[in-house]
Amino acid sequence: MAVQIPYVREIEFEYGDCDEVSPLIRRVVAKNPSAFTYKGTGTYIIGHGDVAVIDPGPMLGEHVEALLRALEGETVSHILITHTHSDHSPAAKPLKALTGAETYAFGPHGSGQHGLDDVQVEEDGDMEFKPDVEVRHGDIIEGDGWTVECVYTPGHTSNHMCFALKEEKALFTGDHVMGWSTSIVSPPDGNMEQYMASLRLLLERDDEIYWPTHGPAITDPKPFVRSFIAHREDRERQIMEQLAAGRTRIQDMVPVMYAAVDKKLYPAAARSVLAHMEHLVARGVVRTEGRPALSGEYRLA
Repeated sequence: MAVQIPYVREIEFEYGDCDEVSPLIRRVVAKNPSAFTYKGTGTYIIGHGDVAVIDPGPMLGEHVEALLRALEGETVSHILITHTHSDHSPAAKPLKALTGAETYAFGPHGSGQHGLDDVQVEEDGDMEFKPDVEVRHGDIIEGDGWTVECVYTPGHTSNHMCFALKEEKALFTGDHVMGWSTSIVSPPDGNMEQYMASLRLLLERDDEIYWPTHGPAITDPKPFVRSFIAHREDRERQIMEQLAAGRTRIQDMVPVMYAAVDKKLYPAAARSVLAHMEHLVARGVVRTEGRPALSGEYRLA
C-alpha cells in the first residue's frame, strides 16, 4: 500500500530566504536536498524580537549565515532540537556561540535507549551535541509572546522531541511526521514499537497544523497520522506474506517489497524491515536466533 499524502500545504521558497509562514513562525530552508531530506532541512524561528530557533540544521556555513540574516536585530533566547541527526542539530553549535542562547533537547544521541552500545557509532548521529537543558514530555518553555510544550515522540530516534506552539495549535514534528514521506526507523536507535506508540500519541492531541522539518505543512493532521499507521501495519502484513512464501532473510524480502523503489535505497529499506522484525519478534509473532539482525533468518512463530 502506498502512502497517500493529501493533507499538506506546500510553501514556495528560495534557499537562504526567510519565509513568514504564520504570524508567529518563519522558516529558512538549508540547501541540503537529498533522497532523505527532500528539499532540505527547514529551520523554524518562533516569535519576534526575543525568539526561539528550532533545528538549526546541518553544519553549512551558508545556512548559518542565512539564519543570522533572518535574525538580524533580534535576540535568540532558546535553541530547540527535535533530535540529533546530522541534518538537524550540528548548526546549534555556531548559533549558540554567536547568540549565547541555550540549547534544549531530550538529551544526547541515543539517550532514550539503554544498554545499546552500538547506538554510539551510528553514521548519521551527531555525537557531539549535548543540550544545555534536558527537557521531558509535558515540559513548558516560554518566551516573549510564545509558549512551547514538549511532546516526546521516540521512534525515529530515541531522543526525538516534538514541540507544540500553543498560541497557534501548531506542532513542529521534526522527522517523526514528515510532509513528503514516511519517517525512517533504523535500529539500533530507531525503534518501531516506540514509533507506532508515538504516532498514536499524536491522535490524542488537538494540534491543528504540523510543521515538519522536511516538507510542507500538514493541514489535516489526524487523517495524515492514521495513514502512516496504516502504512506500517501494511508493511507488517507484507513481511508475514514473505515469511509464508519461504523468504526468511531480509535481503531476499526487500527487492520484492520495494520493487518500485530505486535500488540505491534498498539499504535504508532493509533497516526499516529490520525495525519491523524487532517489533514482530518482541510480540512473539516472528522468531529468530538471538537479537534480530540484518543477516538473521526469521520464521513465523
